[in-house]
Amino acid sequence: MNFATAPLIRFTALSVITVLVTLSPAYAQGKKSSNPINEAKPIDSEKINTLSPTGQSNSILSIEGGDRLMKEAAQAIASQNYALAVKKLQEARQVYNQLSGLYQDLNSSFAGIDLRIADFLRQNALATAQKRDEATYQLALVHRAQNQSELAVPLLVQIIKSQNPTRELGKKAYQQLLELGLVDTPFPRQSKK
Repeated sequence: MNFATAPLIRFTALSVITVLVTLSPAYAQGKKSSNPINEAKPIDSEKINTLSPTGQSNSILSIEGGDRLMKEAAQAIASQNYALAVKKLQEARQVYNQLSGLYQDLNSSFAGIDLRIADFLRQNALATAQKRDEATYQLALVHRAQNQSELAVPLLVQIIKSQNPTRELGKKAYQQLLELGLVDTPFPRQSKK
């Protein structure tokens, strides 16, 4: 080994060690704890038994988050930005669908245990399913506006399956299918006199 290269090797080795230490999880954890934002906050003993949802209105996985997406979609439709409208409506459908499923799962867990909680969860499952179907209907209309009936038809059929053709949204979806030519019999049928 050449004595001239020994300081260079030591410098390189020390540099590598320094980099490894700064990238290590232990070092990173130590750095995080010195940040006052990440430090644990003391528990307020006055509010220890008070339950309150935190950050729900800011969460995308909330009814409010889905509603925000629907408003953004409505604004995009008003400005005829259909690509953005499709994106926002698909996101809203996904949020509402996931929430409905979560509420249904929780409802089945509380059924027979706490009727008040089970009823609350059932109502939320129904409300979010309704919102999902409304988002689906709007998405189908946007596809129709873009002359993409092949994308609109399956959505309209989903709505009828979910809503039932006797409910208002189910009737609207069926009417769209009639206009698109997938079906040829109006519903509800007009009575013959």
